[in-house]
Amino acid sequence: MSAPVLAVEGLSIAAGDTLLAEDVSFAIAPGEMMGLVGESGCGKTITALAVMRLLPTPPVRIAAGRILFDGTDLAALDGEALRRVRGDRIGMIFQEPMTSLNPVFTIGDQIAEVLTIHRALGRAAARGRAAELLDLVGIPAAIRQLDRYPHQLSGGQRQRVMIAIALACEPRLLVADEPTTALDVTVQAQILALIDRLRRDLGMACLLITHDLGVVSEVCDRVAVMYAGRIVEQAVVADLFRHPRHRYTRALLDTIPASNPPGARLPAIAGTVPPPGQRGVGCNFVARCAAPVGRCRSDRPLLGASDHRAACWNPAP
Repeated sequence: MSAPVLAVEGLSIAAGDTLLAEDVSFAIAPGEMMGLVGESGCGKTITALAVMRLLPTPPVRIAAGRILFDGTDLAALDGEALRRVRGDRIGMIFQEPMTSLNPVFTIGDQIAEVLTIHRALGRAAARGRAAELLDLVGIPAAIRQLDRYPHQLSGGQRQRVMIAIALACEPRLLVADEPTTALDVTVQAQILALIDRLRRDLGMACLLITHDLGVVSEVCDRVAVMYAGRIVEQAVVADLFRHPRHRYTRALLDTIPASNPPGARLPAIAGTVPPPGQRGVGCNFVARCAAPVGRCRSDRPLLGASDHRAACWNPAP
């Protein structure tokens, strides 16, 4: 197996004395797409921001662990070293392109900026490459789009511009945080197919953050399920869908329409994710679990080290 592009080892993130994410570990190989799934509030986005070293520090900080990118610990780099990596060897697609793109600059200037900083291209060369990138991500008449502003584009087009910026320097790692949020179903499918094709063509490692297991089943190789700041299950996608082991994963899969008879009322997971500072000593899912055992309330289950690992004292049947 190839050495991982990204290896997150025992990552814990805190705000003051409160842990927001705890002991998070996963690795992504070249050309592999890994899904990080879970409900809102489970710690997915803050994990991605930690990988990118974009946490609002203070008050949030990396409390423990390492973030190894091609063997270099990003958690130990200073600001200048990070700026040389971000946007060049690591790209990120943020959740909401309307707030991520600068409204007072044209999309051509925003794509070209990455190339002038990291590739030292002149204005004409950077503009030409920006047009090529817009064409790559499927925006028609790319050369004529360069002078348009974000508000003049549709939601799908803005998301494609974000992808063009993230891919401008052909990064080794792409972090995609809910890249299809607020897009209609047709555009969602187009964006996901685009990301999947580009990561295969460029051999990128890709971390896809989503709450949608249907998306994971379509484009991911492996998946990590996150709940209340911890990874509770990790497996090859086919294995996880065929035989989920953690009760939370089973509950998530049960809410997928395809898992239910046509016309049936979709089940919901009772309760909510416990917020940071209100998580117990045992399994964090115990208050919402349909079949807890006594040990679930008193002892924290460990994830283990197998190919299909789950932190659950009473695995799903």
